Amino acid sequence: MKNIKLILSSLVVLFFLGSVAMAQPEVITAEMFKSMVEEDVEMVLLDANKKKGYKAAHLENAIFINHNDLYKEGEIKGLIKSPEELATIFGELGVGDDVMVVVTDDGSQKYSSRVSWILSYLGYDNVKILHKDKKQWRDSRLSLTSKVVNPTPRNFMVKLRPEIMATMEDVALVSENPNLVLVDARTPEEFEGNHKNSDGHIPGAINMNYEDLLTDTGAFKSKDDLMAMMEEKGFTPEKEYIFYCRTSVRAGVPYYAFKYILGYNNVK
Repeated sequence: MKNIKLILSSLVVLFFLGSVAMAQPEVITAEMFKSMVEEDVEMVLLDANKKKGYKAAHLENAIFINHNDLYKEGEIKGLIKSPEELATIFGELGVGDDVMVVVTDDGSQKYSSRVSWILSYLGYDNVKILHKDKKQWRDSRLSLTSKVVNPTPRNFMVKLRPEIMATMEDVALVSENPNLVLVDARTPEEFEGNHKNSDGHIPGAINMNYEDLLTDTGAFKSKDDLMAMMEEKGFTPEKEYIFYCRTSVRAGVPYYAFKYILGYNNVK
């Protein structure tokens, strides 16, 4: 193992606390979204796709959000901006007043999961994730456009949940508690240090590539399939889990899979 201190300082860890009372963000299908549109449900649709993809085509009324705009500048990538700065950004995008937010991305789930987690951290719960599946969107006849939407600003009130973001002290407890599991959501190459951006992993971590939780189309796997994976890993509901990756973007995917599909309560 190379410089462990470097790994600890460069890996941003998200802390997902299952005991905190918060509304369940829902992963919705194209058909569900279509019904919401037809019923004229008030919502803000955020597209966290890369800018090039957004410009090419996006859902009608989708507002572009660059997840990189939510982070501080500096050597350590992925550290989110202050609550005040984030509130300004989301408010200018039309998020606030508890209006429903639907987040989509390039179909990888990682950007929509990241944006949704940040909203949860800020205390905003009325969030749903819409998976981008071109076939489902086409079959549901969802309207696509290249027109850029100018959002109507709203007042975004922060109700911060600092308890859902881990510190290095939290991670250090893994070595002392056999029921606390640290899960590395990166690729096996990164986990093993065989990648240009990685010197290895935090001692005691278990590798579970976030992509293994998704189907070939990028959708979350079924609950039965995920349960089979948990059994193979020896992951059980009574244990506690902390997820991390290089910049916290990929860590949001296992967070949603564990908490909202599998129903694990002690997920951090």
